[in-house]
Amino acid sequence: MNPVALWRRLLAEFAGTALLVTSVVGSGVMAQTLSPDDVGLQLLENSIATAFALGALILIFGPVSGGHFNPVVSAADWFLGRRSRTGLTLSDLGGYVAAQVSGGIAGAVLANLMFALPAVTWSTKDRSASHLWLGEVVATAGLILLVFALARSGRAAVAPAAVGAYIGAAYWFTSSTSFANPAVTIGRGFTDTFAGIAPGSIPAFLVAQCVGLAVGVALLLALYPGVGRAADQVVVPAGAADDELTGARR
Repeated sequence: MNPVALWRRLLAEFAGTALLVTSVVGSGVMAQTLSPDDVGLQLLENSIATAFALGALILIFGPVSGGHFNPVVSAADWFLGRRSRTGLTLSDLGGYVAAQVSGGIAGAVLANLMFALPAVTWSTKDRSASHLWLGEVVATAGLILLVFALARSGRAAVAPAAVGAYIGAAYWFTSSTSFANPAVTIGRGFTDTFAGIAPGSIPAFLVAQCVGLAVGVALLLALYPGVGRAADQVVVPAGAADDELTGARR
């Protein structure tokens, strides 16, 4: 059983996801401002900032909630760990998803306000195409494989750097620029900036991410049959902060 109170974990997931979306949207706005005539440079600036921010946020919030910041990671954690009772419970999963989605929206609003934009500016950037959906399947499946393979092989300590590096790279090797996260996808619909996605494009992205989740889980079960036993180590072992404090008092 996770030793950290649920409300603390949900707060960590809300804040972490909010700041992740703020970094995605804010760095996109800054990239457009600094490099207005070079889309490639804009994407480079956006991807570097996002990768670094994601790694830092996992380090900050991971010891409290695991640092999921992503409904598909949380869903995989519940599904894979349900039999061994190492992952999230079903009620915890509902709370995590709600915190992540609301955090994603709040993060987009915060980024808009920081750059003197209206709090909500619905994106007009259409991202509806089959090759983009395929890119989301690939990006999401790869992310699921990465975080659970690290946990199962006892390398969860490197997750902040590894996950940040993967997302930074996937910006470039996937056609969709690797949203790979339903909460971030929904949040990015609330900003008509470089990182935005039109609300009409969101449902298909969410479906593609769910397909990527299924593909990633199927591959994990084939490659790491006992992966469920390590579900409580994803992305970072939750409760580590409390354990360290307890040890310090002894």
